[in-house]
Amino acid sequence: MKKQKTSELKNLKIQTKRKNAKHKEHVDKVWILKIVIIAFIVSFLFATFSESTIPHVSLWVELLILVFFVVIGVLFDMIGVAVTAADITPFNSMAARKIKEAKLAIKLKQNADKTASFCNDVIGDICGVVSGTVGVTISAGLSSTFDLNLYMTSLLITSLIASIIIGLKALCKSYAINNANTILYEATKIIYLVYKPKK
Repeated sequence: MKKQKTSELKNLKIQTKRKNAKHKEHVDKVWILKIVIIAFIVSFLFATFSESTIPHVSLWVELLILVFFVVIGVLFDMIGVAVTAADITPFNSMAARKIKEAKLAIKLKQNADKTASFCNDVIGDICGVVSGTVGVTISAGLSSTFDLNLYMTSLLITSLIASIIIGLKALCKSYAINNANTILYEATKIIYLVYKPKK
């Protein structure tokens, strides 16, 4: 009798694990579909903005647009790292004291993989691509203005942009890991202005 109960209990645990695995697989597929759609929309909007704006502005404005995309990409990359490295314990304590931003921070931390994917892969990578596109436009402007070789100018500018982005991300990753909770809390203050988690 005891052996039968033990066997039934084992079977129940196995079935539960299988159900959880199937549910997780379903959720992952849904998330992948969502992130692909979001990436397409964000990429389309960013590309539309850059393509419709950059050809009609001066070199200095192009540089400002480039800086904007670089900074946005680096900031989101830093937030993605911070969410992954943050400790949820202090936010649980803050949520118990009815601090509204803490609830959002907990939600982001509980979905750290998805949050990091959005920040690093969607926003961060798209900003990197758009920055490269802006860099090519700047190269064309510089080569035309100063009678430079377009091929070499493009190589130098795009390489410079890539190295700056990689260097800033490396620096900010280290900072994000060491100040993860502070960055996450400050980010939730801004996010909370446009998005409020369900109670």
